[in-house]
Amino acid sequence: MSGARVPQKPLPVADPVTQPFWDSVKKGAMELQRCNACGKFIFYPRGICPHCFSDDLAWQPAKGTGEVYAFTIVYRHPNPAFQGDIPYVVALIELDEGVRMMSNLIGVAADPAEVKVGMPVEVTYEAATDEVTLPKFRPRAS
Repeated sequence: MSGARVPQKPLPVADPVTQPFWDSVKKGAMELQRCNACGKFIFYPRGICPHCFSDDLAWQPAKGTGEVYAFTIVYRHPNPAFQGDIPYVVALIELDEGVRMMSNLIGVAADPAEVKVGMPVEVTYEAATDEVTLPKFRPRAS
């Protein structure tokens, strides 16, 4: 259909707590919060450590590597903006820093014979718009 408007995918909206994360991703050098009191990394960004309840948090560079902890393959999506991507892999990634992050797994067929729990992955950055960059993960050599 000529002149049809392509639906827009929903994008994350940064707030004062999450802004440093999104800024680091946009620069292609992901950072995570780390608690100065207990030393544990934290994801998703927040104002208080969920482990020891300290508010002494700092941003530190992340390696950007980890492994697939769990995954699903999306074959249908209710939002028309995602129809062109189907099928695609949504994965829970356990980063080397010990936190888990939900993201897309790219660079591998959306096939349960190809994607495996424990698969080593690395972050890659995808500019969704001029303002928003998304961290995605791809397989890496083990």
